[in-house]
Amino acid sequence: MNSLQQKKMMLTSLVLCGLVLALAAPAIHRVARGAAGYVLALYPFVAAIVLAVAGQKVVAGQAMREALPWASELGLSLSFSLDGLSLLFGLMISGIGVLVLIYAGGYLKGHPQLGRFYAYLLLFMASMLGLVLADNLLALFVFWEGTSISSYLLIGFNHRSETARKAALQALLVTGGGGLALLGGLILLGIVGGHWEISALTAQGDVIRAHALYDPILVLVLVGAFTKSAQFPFHFWLPNAMEAPTPVSAYLHSATMVKAGIYLLARLSPTLGGTEMWTGALTLFGGATMIVGGVLALLQTDIKRLLAYSTISALGTLTLLLGIGTTAAIQAFAVFLLAHALYKGALFMVAGTLDHETGTRDLEKMGGLRRVMPITAAMAILAAVSLAGVGPLFSFIGKELLFEAVLHSENSRTLLVATALLSGAFFVAAATIVAVKPFFGALKATPKAAHEAPPSLWLGPVVLAPLGLILGIFPGFVTYSLLSPAIAAILGRAEPLKLSLWHGFNPALALSGASLALGLLAYASWPALRRTQRGREALLGFGPARWYEVGLFALNRVASLQTRLLQNGYLRAYVMTIIVTTTALAGYTLITREGLPALLTRPLQEWDVRFYEAALAALIVLAAYAAVRADSRLAALAALGVVGYGVSLIYLFFGAPDLAMTQVLVDTLTVILFVLVFYHLPKFASLSGKFARVRDAAIAVCGGALMTTLVLVTNTVTLTEPISGYFLENSLPKGYGRNIVNVILVDFRALDTLGEITVLSLAGIGVFALLKLRPQGEKA
Repeated sequence: MNSLQQKKMMLTSLVLCGLVLALAAPAIHRVARGAAGYVLALYPFVAAIVLAVAGQKVVAGQAMREALPWASELGLSLSFSLDGLSLLFGLMISGIGVLVLIYAGGYLKGHPQLGRFYAYLLLFMASMLGLVLADNLLALFVFWEGTSISSYLLIGFNHRSETARKAALQALLVTGGGGLALLGGLILLGIVGGHWEISALTAQGDVIRAHALYDPILVLVLVGAFTKSAQFPFHFWLPNAMEAPTPVSAYLHSATMVKAGIYLLARLSPTLGGTEMWTGALTLFGGATMIVGGVLALLQTDIKRLLAYSTISALGTLTLLLGIGTTAAIQAFAVFLLAHALYKGALFMVAGTLDHETGTRDLEKMGGLRRVMPITAAMAILAAVSLAGVGPLFSFIGKELLFEAVLHSENSRTLLVATALLSGAFFVAAATIVAVKPFFGALKATPKAAHEAPPSLWLGPVVLAPLGLILGIFPGFVTYSLLSPAIAAILGRAEPLKLSLWHGFNPALALSGASLALGLLAYASWPALRRTQRGREALLGFGPARWYEVGLFALNRVASLQTRLLQNGYLRAYVMTIIVTTTALAGYTLITREGLPALLTRPLQEWDVRFYEAALAALIVLAAYAAVRADSRLAALAALGVVGYGVSLIYLFFGAPDLAMTQVLVDTLTVILFVLVFYHLPKFASLSGKFARVRDAAIAVCGGALMTTLVLVTNTVTLTEPISGYFLENSLPKGYGRNIVNVILVDFRALDTLGEITVLSLAGIGVFALLKLRPQGEKA
């Protein structure tokens, strides 16, 4: 592909505008009020148009790339790239984002913090766009973490709810922990591949796969992707995230956060894929996620949780297809990805509409709603048929391609076919439950009198659900313009793609029919499954969610113990801990890295210590000992004065008379102030026992010995040329001063000096404020 360097920085502006708009969203909401959702939806609408127009060059085989320097020393730049894969994800994020913003305005109408919600949602949207467009590994990670933080804010939006706060924390801990693993994997990948740009790493795939660090790189990347995309055993956070408002759930489960891990796997497939470890890990965890998600979906009566578990199963399907990695599997991946975004976005919006208009999400408490909510019912049924993978919906094509991929798989074919068949049956059962239970049968009384939702709530389903039908009948609309470039980006080569509803009578069609029959049988058994509440609780009681709870409890207990041990409120304990830890770690390093042995074996003639220097050092040591052993404060202050004047003499001996003079003035003033203050205090009192004094003396001696050794060792090591020569040469011509120390303080290191002055000024203001706040009538 030819790479075009864009002069207008279009992709960069697209992402940065979203971040800026997120900051302005509350103000826009205060001005636009009820129309704020429509106004803010202009951003993803324009983004979709820009990406669609730019996508014409991608279809023509030209990958767009642009870079903005950020932290070049760290290899970090805001480099963005638009190819077939990022185009597909970018259009899903922006297109569905338009509908979600409008939906949010109606769903949360009148909420006092709706402006804040818009800000969080736009931050989430911009982070996802940045993630799928990023061409730099470290920039990708920055946006990856941006999605974690913004999703935490969105899931915990109802912050007065304990369950919402708990779910937000769980999502942050699980995905954040995976993010740390991913960071390690990306850094290793950049080091091994010799590039930080993803586009450049693609050409280094053979080198990376043959490297000794390939295994740890892959494990770390997979942990990050699996936690983000809720793969077993990290799937449990996703259903709990249903505590978020439904606009978040619709966006989270259709096109954004949970798809981030899938995107990462697809993006790095040309670089890391194709090995036995890659294939085995993705097919194993993807297949397990398909089954676990499907089984747990049928155990739910909460419509949002049922849809959440079906999403987990779908994510497992996408992971499994990437693991198989054949041309047929990647084609099925692209079709299934788009189909899932369409019907799952519609279904979650329908679930939110039901909750909004009836006051419940419990499927057992709803029925007959098609009479009072006809538009919602029609869109729900159409989207549910798409979830089931029944023709002539677009998802039917994806389902048949899935069966074709597993039928022609080279490894574990029988197991993969069985997994795909069971997963398809679970989809059919879940779709039937969602389509039948709320809308058919006798009309049931609900907590709120049910009626049809306002247009802002059914607009999203009306767009997304029929689109699945249109693309099923006319798949050519997206075959060449959207799906083929994405498939080429994953495979690294162009492959012909022809989609149609009818492929004749073949094994894939037979499997599709079998999954439909099994799914209807599972739906018929759903009432019996609902009654197994005790068994369900026993099943979930030993699952990963329980492991998380136990791990979090243990972590909190360890933190509590550590706090009682280290943060006990005694300053001397803090100082002792710091000194002991520093001495132990630095001392161990000095001994094992030959720093101390080299120092001890250094010939005496190399030390170059004069008699008066040794005598002065001995005087300082004796004065310090006298200060510790003194029985009165005045004697201790006098001894400390000797230490200060001794340091002044050291400055003088080594050619720094200005520093010596400064030290003398500061030390004199300090001693005088201490004498004036301490004169009125009582005599010393021994507050510690003999053991404590011996212990403290030993720690002090070890700490002092460590610092002395470090200074002596560092004097023998030269990593770079000393900067002192630069100061000597440029103090007068560039700093216009002959006093080098003064020029350093006020010119070369002016910002450091300004910072120190600022800190001292703030401290003085604080002291003044404390004095002014003393009770009236109290004397200073």
